[in-house]
Amino acid sequence: MVSSPEYGVVVRHDATVETRDGVALATDVYRPADPETGEPIDEPKPALLVRTPYDKRARERVEQAGNWYAERGYVVALQDVRGRYASDGEFYLLVNEAEDGADTVEWLADRPYCDGQVGTMGTSYMAWVQNALATQRPRGLAAMFVNQGAANAWKATLRHHGALELRWLTWSLTIGGGFAKRVLEDEDLRRRIADVDTRDMLANEPVLPGQSPLSHLPNYEEYVFDFARTPGDDAFWEDPSINFEAHYEESADVPTVYAGSWYDSYAKATCDNFEALSKRKASDHFLVMGAWTHGGQSTWTKPYSGETAFGDAMKRDYLETKLRFFDRYLKGLDTWNEPRVQYFRMGAGDGTATGDGKLRHGGEWKAGSDWPLPNTDVTAYYAHGDGTLATDPPEAVGASTTYEFDPRDPVPTLGGNCSSYYTFEPREERIEDLPLADRPTVSITGRGGYDQRTRPETFGADPPYGPLEERDDVVVFRTPPLEEAVEVAGPVRVRLHASTDGPDTDFTAKLIDEYPASEEFPSGFALNLTDSICRGRYRNYRAEPDLLEPGEVYEFELELYPTANAFEPGHRIRLDVSSSNYPRYDVNHNTGGDLYGDREYRTATNTIHHGAEHPTCVELPVRSG
Repeated sequence: MVSSPEYGVVVRHDATVETRDGVALATDVYRPADPETGEPIDEPKPALLVRTPYDKRARERVEQAGNWYAERGYVVALQDVRGRYASDGEFYLLVNEAEDGADTVEWLADRPYCDGQVGTMGTSYMAWVQNALATQRPRGLAAMFVNQGAANAWKATLRHHGALELRWLTWSLTIGGGFAKRVLEDEDLRRRIADVDTRDMLANEPVLPGQSPLSHLPNYEEYVFDFARTPGDDAFWEDPSINFEAHYEESADVPTVYAGSWYDSYAKATCDNFEALSKRKASDHFLVMGAWTHGGQSTWTKPYSGETAFGDAMKRDYLETKLRFFDRYLKGLDTWNEPRVQYFRMGAGDGTATGDGKLRHGGEWKAGSDWPLPNTDVTAYYAHGDGTLATDPPEAVGASTTYEFDPRDPVPTLGGNCSSYYTFEPREERIEDLPLADRPTVSITGRGGYDQRTRPETFGADPPYGPLEERDDVVVFRTPPLEEAVEVAGPVRVRLHASTDGPDTDFTAKLIDEYPASEEFPSGFALNLTDSICRGRYRNYRAEPDLLEPGEVYEFELELYPTANAFEPGHRIRLDVSSSNYPRYDVNHNTGGDLYGDREYRTATNTIHHGAEHPTCVELPVRSG
């Protein structure tokens, strides 16, 4: 059912919310109004809160949050977070969001035009701040729709098993720092930011303090290097604004939707939050996982991700979905009768090409009662010395595969769970003629499902271009062509037995649905599904760094992002193992030196062990019913 507007809208701009430490946060309040007179409705209404670093006056937020929900009977508050746009204070990525958000919820609940109930909504940073404020249990918080938010910034999203997700650097150099308050007020600084091509900086990694335009934004430069270099055992990583997992017990118990997608940068965190909090809390919790990339309304209506088409069945209406949820839990209407778990199972398409060359991979929505799903068997597929992947454990003794990992020539990133790996599109226009707000951003990595082969536009790739599996530093294990379909849905883990000849290195793993050759794809199509990385010194999610002993065999557990996919007959299940995925993650220089700052490089000799005494495997959640 599609809703219709019932009210007019009246807006108060830049109402002030004063936080507990005295900082003024600028908040626009949209209220339902009589459609004929334009006068605000006297009857108090439930309120919806969006807290954003992206300008509360941006057209998307005004039209798709402020006006749209106010026309349907909600008070809507759109707020610039601390230090961004019209709000006072100094911006430091994510820190302060727990307290600032909680103070805003309580302020909003106390307004005479609010009935005391506050719902929260938003995507990405606007989802992150919801989980943060929930750790404070603010009075009035009544429901949350968290679309693509974080869980534990150390485990994944800021750092990832010790490695740095470089999107936080590229974000800070583009849509982050590009719209910092100092940049908005300083024409010369705007010009410096506009001329930045983050690809040039990434090609000469690591970026060091004082060597980029961020040096003109000390608070932005400070947080980037704090996130990149702070050890895992530092109390920094327990802050309730960046690690919600550490504060699950005290988090608010309110009805919540955790929405995400298999190719989103928060896919793991979304599922982790639902799994943990749905068991701890009495309120209704829901999980919705599509196969989109990162984003909200516009992303939910796309039938594709990257080079992969899933069909119109995947499309959903983000605004209407949120409305039905809030109408049920804030107004008591009979509008929400959704299963506890909804997920888009990818696959079963015919493998032909769309008109614009995308792979028709297909898929369908499915429902479940819990996550991980019942009726799922964790099945180990073992790596063998002949390059096969099979459910039979290896019998050979001492089997291994060795490769050289040169950090000056990392494996290029081709799509996947990427967001904010941006550069401003190079333009000839002056900043006066084409302001930053009008300058398109370009994805350096691509997002979503991609054929795993380099091409001229691939960042970091050199000719001759071709499949990543042909690189000497990529070790490939694959099943024989499947005789019957294998459907997987849930968490994916790789247990990698490996050694190196130095004090530190990285290991990466990538799960691929390998299509056979066809008329339209004569070389087949190696579709990436999910991946992960492990920094040796932080193996198995240890918080305290522990360098490696050269030659010693360790078991590295890599928790790939969850996925749901049907591997069709004739396809192969494939596991790629290497030691880099750049620029999705920063590159390990293999020296054991400082994190993200080491200027020395060392080629590592890395060995994957796959014999009877050291069985390397990928554990897949195979659906049995």
